[in-house]
Amino acid sequence: MRKRTLLSLVSVVPVLAACGFRLRGVPQFAFRSLFIQASRGSLLARELERTLVAANEQLTVLRDPRSPDEAEAIFELLSEQQERAVVGLNASGQVRELQLRLRLRFRLRKPNGDELIPETELLQQRDISYNETLALSKEAEEQLLYRNMRTDLVQQLLRRLAAVKTL
Repeated sequence: MRKRTLLSLVSVVPVLAACGFRLRGVPQFAFRSLFIQASRGSLLARELERTLVAANEQLTVLRDPRSPDEAEAIFELLSEQQERAVVGLNASGQVRELQLRLRLRFRLRKPNGDELIPETELLQQRDISYNETLALSKEAEEQLLYRNMRTDLVQQLLRRLAAVKTL
């Protein structure tokens, strides 16, 4: 039984290698310094900064408003919106389902103004059931979902920043 399991595992490895499968590694960026231009209260900008610092030791992340020209690239967070829409009602008109959305617009440019990534919009959305008798717990669940959406968007941003190959 053990030999059969080992043999099947050994036969799977070449197949995975042949199809191009490989684990996602540490992102490599074409720039060594990045200025994040966003409002001070932006949770997404704060998480992006933390993730960039943790993901790549060679990358310097700048947030001082006086230092955008010192960076090789400037990430501009143009807008960040949390939206909440009613998508389901019961027979008596009470809310039963909501859709939460986190929408952001950004662009990446050089200090001289050349665009590396033109203005782009990313959207994450989640559906959530709602019950007014559980309003406090549903509010906590909403905040957790917004935090998860923010994390997903930051991961998408990392992949897009790593896709920039030339400065």
